[in-house]
Amino acid sequence: MSEPLQLRAVERRYRTGAEELAVLRGVDLTLRAGEIVALVAPSGSGKSTLLHLAGLLEKPDGGAVLIDGRDAGQLADAERTAIRRDAIGFVYQFHHLLAEFSAIENVALPQLIAGRGRAVARARAGALLTTLGLGARLDHLPGKLSGGEQQRVAIARALANAPKLLLADEPTGNLDVATSGVVFAALLDVVRGQGVAALIATHNPDLAARMDRRVSLRDGRLVES
Repeated sequence: MSEPLQLRAVERRYRTGAEELAVLRGVDLTLRAGEIVALVAPSGSGKSTLLHLAGLLEKPDGGAVLIDGRDAGQLADAERTAIRRDAIGFVYQFHHLLAEFSAIENVALPQLIAGRGRAVARARAGALLTTLGLGARLDHLPGKLSGGEQQRVAIARALANAPKLLLADEPTGNLDVATSGVVFAALLDVVRGQGVAALIATHNPDLAARMDRRVSLRDGRLVES
């Protein structure tokens, strides 16, 4: 069985004027199904770039990004878009929910875009939100939810299409300490329950310690912490 994510000697460079900045210098990483890995590194080290490459939002300048065994660099843009939609879930520091849609509608929407029927999409959305402790808030608009509740809706939305890979960039970084702990516990529970591979960037060492292993970026290379 193929691994949900493999990065092989991945490189990423940016050009600013006459200078070229090497952000990633041959990164190797494999995530197994059900494995939750913390990505811990200081700002400016390339964490977001690494997540963007793993999520097929950018293309590497060298090396390969494999999603479920498929080399994404060899695929057409339409195929890469389909993989992002069907196989990868994203959670960001800010929830980016659609304000005019209820919690259950926000979670059903990516399923409708993927071609799932409305009744099936709403049923899965309701089940996910209930698992995350929001069973009584399904029809609330984001503006009527607390920050922690909004982020749990965002987590449910990221998992709506049953992805094999979840990528999260400081998913609780915009929350207070107490709420962060509650939301992160819910995230870990639902990800482990669904057997999703997850790469989660965080500055919080306490949160990192709750994951299966920890990696960091140093001088553009990934090392086990």
